[in-house]
Amino acid sequence: MARPSPYPSELRERAVRMVAEIRPNYPTEWAAMKAIAAKLGIGAAETVRTWVRKAEVDAGRRPGTTSDEAAEIKRLKAENAELRANEILKAASAFFAAELDRPSKRS
Repeated sequence: MARPSPYPSELRERAVRMVAEIRPNYPTEWAAMKAIAAKLGIGAAETVRTWVRKAEVDAGRRPGTTSDEAAEIKRLKAENAELRANEILKAASAFFAAELDRPSKRS
């Protein structure tokens, strides 16, 4: 399970906007990301890069799994695991119930 981000979503959105706004002023996108990370006090420029890439995927400008799709996949996996566990419990319950109904072989 992913740990919660120490950065509020408003900061992430602001960083992504700022990278887009200042990108023309820098020779590379990475340089712009490093500048924004430093300006906003974000520990690593890689964090900003991850936010920018995710925003591009969510906006449809880059291929990949969107945030909504990832959340749905996570929900479905949890539901699937619960259903599997329920089936195992049902099978075990039926097995032990049948064992209790059988006559004892002890004398």
